[in-house]
Parts: sequence; structure tokens; C-alpha cells
Amino acid sequence: MNLSFPSLTGRARAALLAGGLLLAGTAALADDYAEVQRLQRAGQTSEALARADKYIAAHPRDPQMRFVKAGVLGAAGKAAEAEELLLQLTRDYPELPEPWNNLAVLHAGRGQLDKADEALQAALRINPAYATALENLGDVRIRQASEAYQRARQLDPGNSRLAPKIEALRGALGAPAKPGG
Repeated sequence: MNLSFPSLTGRARAALLAGGLLLAGTAALADDYAEVQRLQRAGQTSEALARADKYIAAHPRDPQMRFVKAGVLGAAGKAAEAEELLLQLTRDYPELPEPWNNLAVLHAGRGQLDKADEALQAALRINPAYATALENLGDVRIRQASEAYQRARQLDPGNSRLAPKIEALRGALGAPAKPGG
């Protein structure tokens, strides 16, 4: 899965601009986003979150910094807080597919593949051409298939049809093959 929390796509940015929701795209705004991300990459999570919170307080209608903050929270292992922030973004900006995609990443990271699938379906209802969400949906469904085959193998260890399917999915997932199938 695409585990990054990228910036909003050009399409999403354009939708926000058309609705008057995004402040003028000045270099200063981009610098604020970049600085929060730089602080996070440098391991200065508290500073990154403080900078994001200060920006959000001054620009409460800017979804981009909330999106960036969710990425910082997710990277810091604060999935519940990131999820809450992303869910709020889906309510405040229902035209954006990116928060749904990133919710799916959080769900998949916790092994909640059905919830990840649902979130990706929501993203794709908003933007059927959202390539990252489509890729992530494929990844989720491969993992779901792998889990189903593994459960079937536990229930029917003698089923010789399962081993090649499990190995094929391991290859698709990039997992090393296990000796003995």
C-alpha cells in the first residue's frame, strides 16, 4: 500500500480553490507545510505537531495542513489521532478522496482490511480515476485473498490447490517464499 500521506492532488487543490476554501497558494504557505514535514522527518515530532497546530489555529479552513498533520500523527504511531483528523476532513471536505485513501492506509496497517476496502471504495466513488486508491485497493484485496487461502489451508491441510495460490500471492505481496509452502 502507498503508505505515504502525500499532498492533496492537483484536482483536489483545484476543487478547493474553486470553492474558495484554500488560501492563496503563496510560497509562505508551502514553506509551512514543508517545514512541518521536515521537522517530522528529522524526528522532531512534537515540534512538527506544534507548528501544525499553530498554523491550523491561524488558518482553520485550510485542509492541507490538517492532512499534513494526520501524516505526522500516523508516522508517529498515533493512528487513532490521525484517523480522527482524517475522518473530520472527510466530513468537512467530502469532495476530497485523499483522506479516505489515507484512512485506508491506517486501517490496513492495523490489519482491518474490510475497513480499508470500504475507505478505498469511498475514495473511488469521489474520484474513480484516483490511481493511488486503485493501487491500494488491489493491495488490500491481495492481502484479503491471502488470508482467505491461509484460513482454507488451516481447515483443509491436504488441499493441494492452495499451495500454488498462496505462493503466487506471496510473490505479489513481495513476501519471501516459505519453505514447504
